[in-house]
Formats: sequence, C-alpha cells, structure tokens
Amino acid sequence: MFLNVHSSYSLKYGTQSISELIATARHLGIRQMVLTDINNSTGAVEFIRECYKQGIAKEADEVHKGNIPYQIKPAAGIEFRIGYRLLYVGIAKNREGMRELNEFLSYHNIYNIPLPENPPEMEHVYIIYPFQKTFSQALKANEYVGIRAKQLNFLYQHPLLKQKDKLLVWHPVTVSDKITYRLHEYFRAIELNTLLSKVPGEQKCDPDEFLIPEAELTRQFERYPFIIQNTQQLLDSCNLSIYFENSPVPSSKNKFYYTGTLDGDKKMLRELAETGLKYRYGENNPEAVLRLEKELRIIELKNFCAYFLITYDIVNYAINTCGFYHVGRGSGANSMVAYCLRITDVDPIDLDLYFERFLHEKRTSPPDFDIDFSWDERETIQRYIFERYPKGHVAFLGTMSTFKDRAIIREIGKVMGLPKAEIDSFTDPTKEKENLKDKTYQKLLTVHHYMKNMPNQRSIHAGGILISEEPITYYTALDMPPKGFPTVQWDMYEAEAIGYEKFDILSQRGIGHIREAVQLIQKNKGKPIDIHDFPTFKNDAKLNRILKEGQPIGCFYIESPAMRQLLKKLKCDNYLTLVAASSIIRPGVASSGMMKSYIERYHAPDKVVYLCDVMKQQLAETYGVMVYQEDVIKVCHYFAGLDLADADVLRKAMSGKYRSKLAFDELVNKFFASARKQGHAEELITEVWRQISSFAGYSFSKAHSASFAVESYQSLYLKTYYPMEFMVAVLNNYGGFYSRWVYVNELQKTGAKVYLPCVNHSDEVVNIQGEEVYLGFIGIQGLEEKNIKIIPAERRVNGPYLDLEDFVKRTHISLEQAIILIRLGCLRFTGKDRKTLLWDVHNYLGFKQKKVNAAELFKLSYKTYQLPELADSELENAYTELELLGYPLNHKMFDFLKTSYRGDVMAADLHRHLGKTIRMVGNYVCEKTVHTIKNTKMWFGTFLDANGDFFDTTHFPNTTPIYPFKGKGCYLILGKVVEDFGFQSIEVLKFAKLDIQLNPVAIN
Repeated sequence: MFLNVHSSYSLKYGTQSISELIATARHLGIRQMVLTDINNSTGAVEFIRECYKQGIAKEADEVHKGNIPYQIKPAAGIEFRIGYRLLYVGIAKNREGMRELNEFLSYHNIYNIPLPENPPEMEHVYIIYPFQKTFSQALKANEYVGIRAKQLNFLYQHPLLKQKDKLLVWHPVTVSDKITYRLHEYFRAIELNTLLSKVPGEQKCDPDEFLIPEAELTRQFERYPFIIQNTQQLLDSCNLSIYFENSPVPSSKNKFYYTGTLDGDKKMLRELAETGLKYRYGENNPEAVLRLEKELRIIELKNFCAYFLITYDIVNYAINTCGFYHVGRGSGANSMVAYCLRITDVDPIDLDLYFERFLHEKRTSPPDFDIDFSWDERETIQRYIFERYPKGHVAFLGTMSTFKDRAIIREIGKVMGLPKAEIDSFTDPTKEKENLKDKTYQKLLTVHHYMKNMPNQRSIHAGGILISEEPITYYTALDMPPKGFPTVQWDMYEAEAIGYEKFDILSQRGIGHIREAVQLIQKNKGKPIDIHDFPTFKNDAKLNRILKEGQPIGCFYIESPAMRQLLKKLKCDNYLTLVAASSIIRPGVASSGMMKSYIERYHAPDKVVYLCDVMKQQLAETYGVMVYQEDVIKVCHYFAGLDLADADVLRKAMSGKYRSKLAFDELVNKFFASARKQGHAEELITEVWRQISSFAGYSFSKAHSASFAVESYQSLYLKTYYPMEFMVAVLNNYGGFYSRWVYVNELQKTGAKVYLPCVNHSDEVVNIQGEEVYLGFIGIQGLEEKNIKIIPAERRVNGPYLDLEDFVKRTHISLEQAIILIRLGCLRFTGKDRKTLLWDVHNYLGFKQKKVNAAELFKLSYKTYQLPELADSELENAYTELELLGYPLNHKMFDFLKTSYRGDVMAADLHRHLGKTIRMVGNYVCEKTVHTIKNTKMWFGTFLDANGDFFDTTHFPNTTPIYPFKGKGCYLILGKVVEDFGFQSIEVLKFAKLDIQLNPVAIN
C-alpha cells in the first residue's frame, strides 16, 4: 500500500537508509512497498536485493517462532520533481519499466532539459499524479491519481469519482518519527541555505509521512474500498524479482565479448599473449610458458577474456594511436598475461608475484586494472572509450559523499542562526575541550551524529568506467556532471553487488613529468630516450647511488620527506629495496612498528631469527617481516598448506573486505587444520597466525609497489642524466609533493640560468633552450588567461616585440595587465627600468583606458618626457616577485631577513655535529602533524638552509606544547643533532620565526 517511499538517497530530504526502511516495514508486517526516491534511482536495485535478502535471512528465525515467513515484495520507481514541486511518480511494472524511467530521467539530466509537466508514453510504467481539488486532467491507461487520507473529503462530487479505477491510496514515507522529522527540517534548511525557521511549509514533508501498519492504512480508506482494491491490483502487477540474484557472486553485467563470441575472445587473447610472451621473455622460456597457460586457463574459467581484451584495446590505442605513456599498477601487475599484453610493465616472474592475488577460481569479486595516464591525456582515453562502445552502454562510476565531514558542523550552525564567530570557534579543533561544555555545541553535535553517515551528494568516481553488455539504464539513471560524461547514480560497492567490474582510467602528474622530460630532451639535446628500458635503469650504479643519498626531489613517489628519510635509513641502492620501501612507507605499516622492525633487520640480517625454515625460505627477501599482501599468501600456502586461491581469500578476509563471518571462521579453522597436517607444532602455528592476522590489515600489494618503483626509477634516470629538462617538466606538470618554489630552487641547483618571464622569450609554460630557462606566463598571479595565450602566440606569428608601444598595440593589453608584466620585469628587453616603463605605459594608455587602433595606417608617436632618475630597490623587486610569482626568483627568502645571520651549521655538515646542540636558520618548506600514543601532538618540519640543501626537524610535545609554525619564512632553530640509521635531523629545543625587512613601497 506504500507507493511513495523515500530513502536517504532522496538527498537532503529522506532520513532513513534502505536497510532501516525494510527492517521497520518487516516489524510492522508490511508486505509490499515501492521505493521512489526524488529524481534518482540510486537505491532501486539495492532496495530490491535487500528486501529479498532480509526475507531469506529472517526465514529460519520466523519458522522457529511459529510464524509464517515472508518477504517484502519490492517495487521501485522514481519521484519526479522540479525544485520542491512534485510533478508525478513513475512506478516500474517490470524490468523494462525501470529502463523506461531511467532513460526518461537520464535524457533530461544529460541534456539539461527541464522535466515536462506530463511524462511521455512509457509502456511498462505506471504514472501517479498527486491529488488536487482542481484536478481535471484526462488520464491515460497507465495514469492514476494518488490521494491521501486527509484529502478524502475533497472527493465529494469530484470529477475523479467518474474514474474510480484511477484513484490510489497515497501515503508518502519520508521520516520515521519526530526526531527524524526534525532531521528532515535540518536537511531542507541546509539545501535551501536558510534558517530552520525560514523553511517554507511546501518545501518540507508532512510530519505524518512515516510507515504505519497496513491495517491502519486500509482503515483510513475503509469508506472507499475501491481505492484500496485499485492500489493492491497495481502492486500485484509489479514484478522486479528478476533483479534479485541469490548468489554470493552476481552474474557479470559487463560487456560479454570483445570480438562478438566467446571462442573469438579466447583465440584473440591467446594469440596476443603468446606474441607478447616472445617480446617479454624471448623464444624459449619454459617457466614463462607454463605460467601463461595457467593464467589463461583461469581467465577463461572466470569468463574474463573480454575484460582483458578491452583493457588491452585501451592501452593499445594509447600507445600506438596517441603515443601516450601509461602505468598499469595495482594487483593487475601480478598477471603475466597483463605483462605480455603491455597493460603492465612489472615482470611477475622476476618479482615472484602470484597471479592468485589478482584472480583465482574462488575469487568472489571481480578483478580490476588501475591504468594511469598523464593528467592532461586521460580525457582523450576516456573519450575514446565512450566513442568506442555503444551509447548508453558506457558510463562513469559515481560516488556518494556523506555528512561525515565535520565541516558540516558549520552548515548546521548556519541554519541554526549562530553568529559566524561562534561557528568559527565550534570548528576550531584547538577549542574542542572548551566547546564540549557548551550546550549549543552539544546540540550541534547531536544533529551531526544523526547526519554523519547519511548521503549528502552524488559525485563522480576518480576514474572508474563501466562498459555494459546491455543498456545501463536497466540498473540506474544517468547524471551529467561537469566532466561531460554520463555517470551512474551509484558507487563502486553497488556496482560490484550488481555485477559490474570497473575499468579504472586514472591520472597522475608523475607520468606527465616523464613524458614531457623525454620530449624536452629530444628537442633540447637532440637525443631520443627509451624510457621503457627499465632493466638498464635499475642496474645503473649512478642512479642507485643517488637513490641511496635520499635526495630525489621531483621524482615520483620518492621525493616526500618521509620517503627521503626512509631511503637514507635503508641506504636503498637497488630495485627490490625500493619496492619494499614503497610498501612500508604506508601509514598503517609505519604506525604498527613494522617499518622500524624492517629497518633494524635490514641492517642486521644475520641476527634475524626466523620462526621456522619455511618462514625463512619464504620471507628471506624481507628479513622475516611480512611486507606485502603476497607474503600473507605465501605463508598461508607454503607454511599452512592452503591452496593459493584459499590463501588469497583468507588474505582478503583479514583486510576487512570479506562480509561473511561464518565463511571467514571456516577459513581460519582450515588454516589451523591444514597447518597441523604439515606437522607444525601448535605453538608455532598460533604464533604464525598471530603475525599474519596482525599484519594483514596493513598489507600492500607487492605488484602495486613494484609498479610505483618502476616509475620512480624512470623519473630518477631523467633527473640524474638530464636534470634541467626534467625539472622544467616537473614545473610544467605541477602536482609534486612540494610548493613550486622548491622545484625552481632545484632547477637553479642544476646550473640552469633561470630567468623571470619575458614577453620576447617566454611561452605559456616554462621553456628551455640550452641551459637558459624562461619561466612561463601561466605562473604569474593576476595575469588573465587570454593574455597568457595571446602574448606568445602573437610573437610566434609576427616576430619579437620592438618596444612597449609595439607590445601594447599588438596584444591590446589593458593598463592593469600591462602593469603586472612591467612590475615583474617582463618588458626588460626594452632596456628601460621598471619605474620608467610604468610611467611610459600610463602616459601611453592613460590613467583611463584608451582604445588602441591596431589598424592605423601610420605609426603615430606619443609624447615622451625626460624623467628624473627613478630609484630601483632590489628588496622592492624581491617583494614584487614574491607577490606575483609566489616566490622570489632572483633572491632568496633569506634576503628578506633583517639579520645577516645564517646559522652556525649548514645541512651538509650535520653529520659532523652528532649529539651536539646547534643553531640553524632554515627556510620553511613543509610540515607534518602526528598524534602520539598519549594523544598529544608532535610535528616534523622540512627546511632549506642558505645553500639550498634540505634538513629536517622534530618537535616533541614536551618542548613544543603548541603549534610551532607561522607560515612561510625563515626560522631560527636551536636543537640537538640526532641520527637514526644514518639519517641526521634536529630535535628542536627552541624555535622562532625571524623578522623581515619591510617592503620599501609600503614604507613610502
């Protein structure tokens, strides 16, 4: 009888999750419901699935109690609204009806067309209009009117009584009680950006919109039994049971075949893999052939040939058609078939990677490849996919953000009408203890408690794409976010539950660094680079020496302070150690103490005590520490005797991604029973299990680490042998760990002559010719995008600018924009100083903008004046660079200081002062805050000394009770030099920001 049920997927309107709705309905004895969320079908399939699942789960319990078990019969549809105004509700009769509703909504979402007052013909859909006293619309065969109990009195002599079979029971469901009704009011106020007291009544649901027993609902309509009968007939005619699959593994909804047939897919995949095998391993490699056959057998068994072939097609298009570089990472790098197809560049045999970590016979969830492209090339690949496959069969994966972010406290405070100052204090983490005593804050937290896990807004997944065998609209309506690609209305978890495997097309700036560096080297040095010659890179002694020194600034994944420290502590000088470092740097591993244990064992391998010979044999590479997810699989397989498939299932279960506790317990029992059969002592088995279970949640895929390490070596090679071109590429692709000025500093350290932007030499981005580097216009703050493009484009077409007048006429630049360029020295080619040029440009353009006629037949001269000598201050210029670039190029931050003191010790000499208390002056680079076991805060800082070398500081709670950093600038640091496995740092005792000279312009 409930034809209009809203879940929390009716964003900022509904207040109950789908599971809560179903549980409440079962408690009340309700047997039929229709989920009709507002302008979306996000929860439709989930609702259908959960209705059946809850019924199955409760059946045994119901029988035990002597009750007749039942399942709620689910139906679904969509409620269509324009703003707050309800137009109509569509209810699907069957699967085709869901498709019709979803396609109708998708069309209007994708093309941004307002919903019509009346929907189009939909053969498999019931349309229900809300009752109005003035309702006089002629109804079609599939159209009805829903009337609320409190509206029944309006039926007296109403024209609708002539169409009795068109009236239905209408009892919308939005809330569950008074508390959730209040929550609903908060949602509406936040949505409308207004005060709680200002939300119009028509923008809210009625307070009685909650589930009630069906008997009570029918009693309200007992004077109109035909309305009850009409409603029941409509509900009985709806059947969406086809959406429920009572199986732990739903049938795949992805595109079934790449070639059109299963045999065609098998043949093509085998041919490609065998060709790739020769490319990767040569003509005669029995081990590789055996491994390939094993993988192909499992891929065919699990019906994933098409999945591999589609991924291959994407990568092949990128390589051969676009010339793009990519990185295949994640667990997919465990696959030799993927390696042979060039989806990945990690050799699984070389690294002893198990295919079972990616795919095996017992895997219940689909595998997925993570394919990274450069940040500015990914959209080309995405567009190819959308054009390659039929319209309506490909879409982006969505995401659902919730109210868990404490930033929502600010929104709650606003609708409560709190003043800004009070809201600011409530969102200040340093005032948490004080705030907890405040009654208003307590109320605010209570509201946040009810909201925090509820859906807030739909968004787009970072890179997941679905390619469907049938129209995706059988399962969801589509949105059109700003990225311009159709997007499903649910997230990756629902996609997996339905049976979709996503294709992750991701991006990262590191690939852009590598790609552009290779291009710049070819252009500037005339030398082609084979960036895929990884075997040579990993064995290059020079690269490994630089890696060991821990200064790979700009290099992907290994440039952060924490990673630089780890590299130095490990004295990392080889690929395998870098792979391990890429894994143990992760927060979970570090906080668990396993990073420290690994470093200790790395430096004293002869002192490592292994639990048994099997553990020594399997974990010798990582000194007895389980560093990777593959280590868990190895131990379960070789120590306990589990087959590799069960070992991976157990590994996944321990990482928190296995939902059945019963099945998990069975696997644990199987581990112990199988280990006993291997002849191991009970005490040994228990200890091995303890180590496995304590580590599994932190573990990281070795294949993923290996993929990152390959890219790190490629970056390191470019930086080592072609540092100028590489740093220019880093600057042009942004996205590194540090601020831009750090990379400019690194570029200057290579010996490059780095110049401020110049209208006759600079491009949109940084350029390099020989050893001369000109910063680009794109980095100038306040310079409009049109001028960033016009200035170099005009110069390329018509030659260098001759003087200020020529520049202004050819670019049509405004006075304000010209002033920015002059102040930064971008017109220094004229031979005039900045002050003179500023006078000239005002004289030429006037204090009020004059329109320059670029089409004049003769060059007209303008008045010139003999100016007195204008003072030019280096400090003023430094401040200008700081203002317009964000950093001083021709000066250092140290040049701003009032003092000439630069510290007693430089970073390069720290090793000579171990244990001593010293004073240093450092230019702030970055910081990291961490919480101690006692829940106090400590900080790690990174600085550059006056020579441009890095050093690091540690600020303990006992010496630094409050937040120590005060933004950019130079700091005086008093501290003790300490060393940890060869890495020196400063334990800070006293810390203060140094005063700077005032800008001369401000003084004047």
